[in-house]
Amino acid sequence: MNMKKILFGLIAGATFWAGSNGLAPNTADACGCFSPPDPSVPIVQAGERILFSQEDGVVTAHIQVQYSGPAEEFGWLLPVPSIPEMEVGVDELFTQLIDSTQPKYSMTANYVGDCPFDPNNGRFSSPPAEGVDADDGATGGGEQGSPLVLRDTVGPFDFAVLRADSKDDMFNWLADNEFFVPPNTDTVSDPYIKPGGFFLALKLRSGQDTGDIQPIVLRYESELPMIPIILTSVAADPDMGIQVWVAGEDRAIPQNFFHTRINDALIDWPNAGANYVDVINEAIDEAPEDSAFPGHHSFITEYAGVSDVMENRLDWPGRFGNIDELRNINGAESFIDYLNSNGYTSAGQNGFFQPTYPPQVLNVLSRHLPVPTGLAADFAARGISDSEYYLSFSFYINRFSQERPDLFVDLDLAFDSNLLADELNERIVEPTRVAGATFTDHSYLTRLFSTLSPDEMTKDPVFSFNPDLPDVSNEHVAEITYFCDQVSDPNVLNTPATLVTEAGYVIHYPDGVEESTEEDLGSLPASASIETLREQGDPEIVRDNTGRISDALPRESGGCNAGGGAGFIGSLLGLMGFVFTRRKRS
Repeated sequence: MNMKKILFGLIAGATFWAGSNGLAPNTADACGCFSPPDPSVPIVQAGERILFSQEDGVVTAHIQVQYSGPAEEFGWLLPVPSIPEMEVGVDELFTQLIDSTQPKYSMTANYVGDCPFDPNNGRFSSPPAEGVDADDGATGGGEQGSPLVLRDTVGPFDFAVLRADSKDDMFNWLADNEFFVPPNTDTVSDPYIKPGGFFLALKLRSGQDTGDIQPIVLRYESELPMIPIILTSVAADPDMGIQVWVAGEDRAIPQNFFHTRINDALIDWPNAGANYVDVINEAIDEAPEDSAFPGHHSFITEYAGVSDVMENRLDWPGRFGNIDELRNINGAESFIDYLNSNGYTSAGQNGFFQPTYPPQVLNVLSRHLPVPTGLAADFAARGISDSEYYLSFSFYINRFSQERPDLFVDLDLAFDSNLLADELNERIVEPTRVAGATFTDHSYLTRLFSTLSPDEMTKDPVFSFNPDLPDVSNEHVAEITYFCDQVSDPNVLNTPATLVTEAGYVIHYPDGVEESTEEDLGSLPASASIETLREQGDPEIVRDNTGRISDALPRESGGCNAGGGAGFIGSLLGLMGFVFTRRKRS
């Protein structure tokens, strides 16, 4: 039987503990981002995606679950340190988290001499401006001798909490109760089999399809968030991305993994960091092995700063309107108009996104007011999302249905507004509000990223906090100077240029940025430094490569690597630069 793959992400699907770990059968899809493509944003894919928060000994984990395969073969199994509370979440949380914290690489340009053309060819620009972008039937206690602690349903899922005392008892119960377990899971579950431990198992409820899958939210007693990455190895790809956000009052740190700062001289600045993930992979692979930290185990901090970057992205005032009003709207056209006017799309208050209905809203609408079969087939043939039908509902049912009646043979506008409103409230409205409250309840947000191959998944990463560490921006800017006075033919685009990276390293392009550099970048390490982060104090440097990099690439006076943040983008040939600073939390 082929394994189908859960992904976590620009970044796909998820599994974790203390976070939690979702396993499902092998093939994975990266989750889509609704925002227009930003040329300064490198594309990243990850197999694990989760948002943690921790307060008063309780961890909350929003875990994105994506799966491709038969509904009956969907299985999700993860260890948890205590009996969890569970509810459904929303994919829009991750879409917005990605957009607000995604690393961005751009350049500001200076010109020496008369430049009759744009050496950037229209591709580069200044940094982007801020702000752009339960049912009945629960079973408790279980039968005598059974590992079952709790069985219930939530959203599209049937779930069970099982004691982890005996592996055989647990897997026998799962098989007897038709919970799909991916092959080889039993061989990697041993570290989590112990008295006092628990497993959460999920499957789709009868009548639910894979399109109904949505994130889950777990709350459980635990001092710190942790990802059960050992169990994830059964469905992992080589160099699988692991993306974690942690909301709290201070910057989050990997407690038992190294922390790496990348050598930004290796970033492909002229192409907006297109090689970003390759540099990350190389930098993490340079992490050493010692008694405390296995080799190749390290995280990069991609963003650390105020959680206000998520303000009004999920639960702005007035979003979703009034659910009682929605229940009392009987006409299909008026009902959909209400949804379009009250934020059920993923547009966001700032209006940056093109309006579109998130998959979870579409899944609900398709059960109550489905797209006519003929129109759905026409949309599919033309690559149009079903979202278009609901966004222009009046047009399709009143006008287009008259022009193309053959596409609307099975049009059915009868529905129960109470049932539809209640399902939208349970599956979309309340989960979105809960997700949005994370960023008002916690003032700080950290985004961490790593990559691991299955044979490297030998230690579960744990996350803690350090109030002494500086912020880390996700927006990175280099400065490039084009020497147009050295080009005799104004139609030649290979203008000599000099680039000063954010950290202050100077790179020369004598034949233009599309050609090779004057320096041998391939001989340089991908990590600027590898360090250990504690719960207080400054980083402890384990390996410092900055001297070696500086020997090969003399740094612009004033360049700075401190804190993994933006450094001096020096002045070049008398042209004024500018400084990015990092705030150190008190």
